[in-house]
Amino acid sequence: MQTEFNFFQHWYPISPVEDLDPTKPTPVTLLGLRLVIWKPKSSDNFQVFLDRCPHRLAPLSEGRIDEKTGNLMCSYHGWQFDSNGICTRIPQAEKSELVTENKQLCAIAFPCCQENGLLWVWPDVNSAEQAANTALPLSPQVDASQGFVWHSFVRDLDYDWQTLVENVADPSHVPFAHHGVQGDREKAAPMNMKVVQSTPNLIQVANQGGYNTTITFEPPCHLEYAINFGNQGKQIGLVTYCIPVAPGKSRIVAQFPRNFAKTLHRLIPRWWDHIQNRNQVLDGDMIFLHQQEYFLQQQKGNWKTAYRLPTSADLLVIEFRRWFDKYCQGQLPWNEVGIDIPQNLTINENRQELLNRYKQHTQHCSSCRGALKNIQRLQWILLGCFVILVSAVATFPDVLRVKLGVPLIILALLSLSVYTWLKFLLSPKFYFVDYVHAER
Repeated sequence: MQTEFNFFQHWYPISPVEDLDPTKPTPVTLLGLRLVIWKPKSSDNFQVFLDRCPHRLAPLSEGRIDEKTGNLMCSYHGWQFDSNGICTRIPQAEKSELVTENKQLCAIAFPCCQENGLLWVWPDVNSAEQAANTALPLSPQVDASQGFVWHSFVRDLDYDWQTLVENVADPSHVPFAHHGVQGDREKAAPMNMKVVQSTPNLIQVANQGGYNTTITFEPPCHLEYAINFGNQGKQIGLVTYCIPVAPGKSRIVAQFPRNFAKTLHRLIPRWWDHIQNRNQVLDGDMIFLHQQEYFLQQQKGNWKTAYRLPTSADLLVIEFRRWFDKYCQGQLPWNEVGIDIPQNLTINENRQELLNRYKQHTQHCSSCRGALKNIQRLQWILLGCFVILVSAVATFPDVLRVKLGVPLIILALLSLSVYTWLKFLLSPKFYFVDYVHAER
């Protein structure tokens, strides 16, 4: 069914560039399209192809970057493709002329670019000219020349794109869903929200209560907060890109700019911010958003009868839902990529799966992956240190044991204590942390 809004003819950021491995292909899904990200050795920029070899449809994400040519090689039969998707080598070809720019043998390459530390893709190969003439939905807050600093973050989520947008568009849940992390339930108060503008291409609301806050939704994915602290010139932002992945699945790519406390920003490692703050925030939403989506589907997706929205705090949610109904007929274009929408969702009661930080974030984040690997190495070093020191003291002659025994045993116990903290308190934060609201 054709809708007025074309989800495929827009720019989407699919990953922070710093999280991508230039030495091997990376799979990612956008709007039901399985894509592969890879970096030619001859280029400074990553490329995005359909994750499908034209030969026998093997996934190119299971391929490799050829050491000699720097091109993307399919690991099934060794076909190779350059940065434009042109097939440059077929090992089985009897005649070299077979390979020469035959369009039917090319991989499908999507328009893509790198900007503001993100890799952007335009998921419609037939409108490349339009892509070139369409501005990226960039945030004015992610601008180092204006004194801003920021971290980037990505996480896959077990709920739909529309649920993600609706949740980010709702500031009133923060004091409760994120109590002790980003909010305080005791300080929750009415919000004086007003719609500044609402058009097919932009929805903007402002909150005049407390700090001056403007929230902007630029369909289909860009949703950001700009928060000003009075006349001090200090500003903090939340810039999110809500990525539709598949029915019941989405991805958030977020940036957190501010123009103050820059030294503190540089001192705090990116991975520490992720495990202590960013993942906790998304953990706080995950369980009830997953179930909320199920209950709304039971009401046939009719938010007008299912929801009760009596306060101005829900204005942006209402405007988003109206936009989605009017221009998208309340549905995403899954049928255009051959995906059947399940008629009956089921609730996943497995909290280990819903709050799986490793699968949803750590494996995608270069900072967290690197930190986890270093922590695991340090654990072995500390455990080895403990064993060696205790064993050494046990074999010392009595005179030497009296002189060095106590200091070495203290050092051994200190090594064991740090090992225990790393093993049982820090490392789990990269994998799973249960979030129980009743205990907060």
